Amino acid sequence: MVFIFLSMLFLIAGCSKNKTVESKLPLPEDIPEFVKESDIEKIDWDKKAVTFNGNIIGNENKSGVIGADMPSININQKWMWHLWANEYPIGAKLTVAGFHRETRTVHQIITTGWTIDLGGKNNGADAHAPSSVNIPEAGEWAILLYTDGKLFDTLIYEINKSKVWIIILVSTFGF
Repeated sequence: MVFIFLSMLFLIAGCSKNKTVESKLPLPEDIPEFVKESDIEKIDWDKKAVTFNGNIIGNENKSGVIGADMPSININQKWMWHLWANEYPIGAKLTVAGFHRETRTVHQIITTGWTIDLGGKNNGADAHAPSSVNIPEAGEWAILLYTDGKLFDTLIYEINKSKVWIIILVSTFGF
């Protein structure tokens, strides 16, 4: 009986050692080739976006969005992207990839595609771009921003349906 138990244990342990574990993150087929799994692995989830300049939510003096506090789950919502310390000329390309922490999935969140053109200065930022976004589900999101194919910044947002209601109550009723 002990021999059978030890044989089974050896067999299970032997199979586990030979099994290769694939941790590859599935990326959408149409995602630009410069968006790398290693960029996602390096996300600092503790670096949460903050509000600055009145209504921009992001990483102060780096990047931020007007509209990120509005309901964006499964509806089209206007977001205005702002970038600072950006040496790229007007017409440079901004690529946005959304990573949902819980499901470990990457999504195109800009409704017109992965990439949009950057415009000139606006709201104190060196470059800006309006877009329409659609976030597929609530949760913690890392929004990876690439300028002309290079990772520029990552915004960490907690996106949920009730956030906008809290903001309305505070601003309307002073709670």
